[in-house]
Amino acid sequence: MVVSIIGLGLIGGSMSLSLKTKGFASSVIGVESNPEHAARAIALGLADFCLTLEEAVSQSDLIILATPINASEKILPQVLDLVNGQVVFDVGSTKLVLCQLVAQHPKRGRFVATHPMWGTENSGPEAAVKHAFAQKATVICNADESDDDALQLVKDIYALLEMHLVYMEADAHDMHVAYISHISHITSFALANTVLEKEREEDAIFELASGGFESTVRLAKSNAAMWVPIFMQNRDNVLDVLNEHISQLRKFKSCLEKENYNYLQELIENANGIRRILK
Repeated sequence: MVVSIIGLGLIGGSMSLSLKTKGFASSVIGVESNPEHAARAIALGLADFCLTLEEAVSQSDLIILATPINASEKILPQVLDLVNGQVVFDVGSTKLVLCQLVAQHPKRGRFVATHPMWGTENSGPEAAVKHAFAQKATVICNADESDDDALQLVKDIYALLEMHLVYMEADAHDMHVAYISHISHITSFALANTVLEKEREEDAIFELASGGFESTVRLAKSNAAMWVPIFMQNRDNVLDVLNEHISQLRKFKSCLEKENYNYLQELIENANGIRRILK
């Protein structure tokens, strides 16, 4: 099968490597707005060659949209205008805006809205990882709006990648990822800024930052060009979870101010309950 991947960064590049390794993609056509990324993607074997959007769609059986979500808003309607029976799916971190955008498109059925729940703090073609998606979850949103054959193909692809499927409506997905993913990034960005603001000794940060700090702040290295549009699209849900997070931080602050260490212990022990879910 000839696969076009629009955006050959972390997710798109990893998808290419996985589909090639599994023998699903006979060839991968890249679509890249950044010429340097395009050249690097070809050199790394993420794409056999790169074409314009129109050329790529016309020569493909499957189109994967893996751009930042603000770019996906512009590109998805263009892709659906161009397809003639091919299947299109995206891999973006928010779903409601994109699903609403093409809800009335005459070729809406050829599109499957998905979100593979995997990623790292790295970006660009060099960030691509082979076998990245195994044993992770993929969310498929508004499945009843996709044609049966398009949905089945995408399900088969994710099964081939050894992912398990979760079905949600787009609005529910965006609410849940605000709590599970988006707040983690905001917290990491804020913690990094706190340390950079207050700890002026870079050597001290480097020498003393052990595993706990490093793992907590790792996400602060994530690409702003990707995350600002995510926060923009999911603003209301992110604000809800951010308000709750600030409320929890105030409880810890109050315990220390009032020397209420019994309640502090209670807060920590309550947080330990996450072990029931994350083992």
